[in-house]
Amino acid sequence: MTQVYGEEFRREAVRLALPSGLTRERVAADLGIGKSTLGKWIQLAGRHDGEGIRSAPGNLPTDFDLLKENERLRHENKVLREEREILKKATAFFASQK
Repeated sequence: MTQVYGEEFRREAVRLALPSGLTRERVAADLGIGKSTLGKWIQLAGRHDGEGIRSAPGNLPTDFDLLKENERLRHENKVLREEREILKKATAFFASQK
């Protein structure tokens, strides 16, 4: 039979797993859940986390948070570069129309 866990339990499990420095296997065993279940919850939390960096106790971002933020910033940078190139081309086009 499949165990159904509440949303609060899931959030708390993810909160414990990320900044703790313990392995996922250890956290999952301590909570009585499967390692893959905890991994899925962490992935889902990452997708629904928004754009800010979550911080561990003491306001130090975790490696996971930094990697996620770095990926987001790289994507944003790529989009901004593409937009800048379009604006350069538009400026040159309209400047030549005079």
